[in-house]
Amino acid sequence: MILHRGHALAVLALLAAAPVAAQDVPVVERTLSNGMRLVMVERHEEPTIAFGWLARAGSANERPGTTGMAHLFEHMMFKGTKTLGTSDARRDAELNARQDAVQARIREEMSILREKQRRGEIADMSDPAVRTPRLQEALDEFARLVKEQRALIVKDEMDRIYTQAGATGINASTSEDRTFYIVSLPSNKLELWFWIESDRLANPVFREFYSERDVILEERRQTLESRPGGTVDEAYNAMTWMASPYHWEVIGWPSDISQVTREQANEFFETYYAPNNLTAILVGDFDPDAAFALAEKYLGRIPANPEGVPEVITLEPKQPAEQRMVAEVETLPSFEVAFKTVAAVHKDSPALYALAGILGGTPMFMSRPGGPGGMRPPSGRLYKSLVLDQKVATRATAYSRGMKMGGVFSLRATPVPGKSPAELEAPLLAEIDRVVKEGVTDEELERFKKATLVGFYGRLETNTGIRETLSQFLTVGTVQDFQDVLARVQTVTREDVQRVARQYLVKDGRNVLLVSRKEGGKPPEGMRGMPRPRAALEGEVER
Repeated sequence: MILHRGHALAVLALLAAAPVAAQDVPVVERTLSNGMRLVMVERHEEPTIAFGWLARAGSANERPGTTGMAHLFEHMMFKGTKTLGTSDARRDAELNARQDAVQARIREEMSILREKQRRGEIADMSDPAVRTPRLQEALDEFARLVKEQRALIVKDEMDRIYTQAGATGINASTSEDRTFYIVSLPSNKLELWFWIESDRLANPVFREFYSERDVILEERRQTLESRPGGTVDEAYNAMTWMASPYHWEVIGWPSDISQVTREQANEFFETYYAPNNLTAILVGDFDPDAAFALAEKYLGRIPANPEGVPEVITLEPKQPAEQRMVAEVETLPSFEVAFKTVAAVHKDSPALYALAGILGGTPMFMSRPGGPGGMRPPSGRLYKSLVLDQKVATRATAYSRGMKMGGVFSLRATPVPGKSPAELEAPLLAEIDRVVKEGVTDEELERFKKATLVGFYGRLETNTGIRETLSQFLTVGTVQDFQDVLARVQTVTREDVQRVARQYLVKDGRNVLLVSRKEGGKPPEGMRGMPRPRAALEGEVER
């Protein structure tokens, strides 16, 4: 059964029928001859289709020196193909080759400057004042080549074709474990989608590659470095994850972004954007057999990568001791503690989500704002204890987030005026101890389970909601994980919740962040300084 808008009574009726499975969603899974998977949900309520395809290529598939590559590709895949995005494909290719040659000279000069900085002969290799004449000459030549190429570019041609065909929601996003490309189209544009997407996978042209690095550096400055507490959050994440590639932010380190080469990008594309590492998702008004035939015709022509994708083998070791970070920032003061947990498909994951729901009132699934499973008023033990009863905090939350190779359980609180972040530590940790010693109530667990059902079914109201939910499960697991999730949640017991609290929320596993307002700093304006929104199954950088 797939719910539609206005079916609140149907949702409530479903709550009495636990456990409920997602097996009612008519998912059809097929595999093309080249190994690409096609996951389809036929749904004729409206004449549209929500399309998407995901590459299992996120920041965790990068390595030091190439961090930010997955997110860079999110940008590059909109630059066009041999037939889209340029008025002169031959000259365009020549200019790309000449830019590569000039960039090689630039890298040689930057290497010299890097060594001078290492020896203390210069303070900052990026300072224009320390450029050598050879470097400046190469930079000037590169600028001329970029200007000539931009005169040939047909800007946003792919987006324009989609928009003229009635498309909405053209976008992409990158997370630690995947990159996802989406669009919604009228159902009579099914073949158009297969043609465009197969063209940009079979014949991509990474135009403006080097100048796009500067675009991403500016994006990093605006979304991370200029955000109050942004670099502190980045450092805190790097402290929390010691060995795992979750150690760096999805957007990457600036020194890597500024130096990545097109040759490295080509290698990344050939490895991770091969069809046997891709999954297409279609939800809406179409016939699965007809869609599969078109998929084979267009996407099936792309050769597979016979070597497959390298497995991420670095596992996070057990944390030997508590870690602490103390920061002063022009932002709202806060106290946060994070514990590393388990992957999204781990058997303990549902119990950890339940623990987060009971402590922080955090729904496992969020759907459209204001609808079933959407944002709720503050609730949970932390809010009741720290905000309402003790009146030491203005907000207090908890969330659990499972990823492909690990997870994190985090609790965060903002002190009331006159209280320091350190004064929140004891009452917040006391709530953890209370669960460890006393467990949770039947009523609390049942409330979480009902909220999960409402949120999940709220997502199934729309084509895009189904597409997004499927994509999250396919990133970390399989269609079966999607179909089993509600049943797994319904089987969680009070003993399970108490056990995971005792097992994972331990003293040696704590990663503590104390943020105080910098002395003389201005109070945050409006939403400025608010913590980043975090949800149980989400955490992405969008195009």
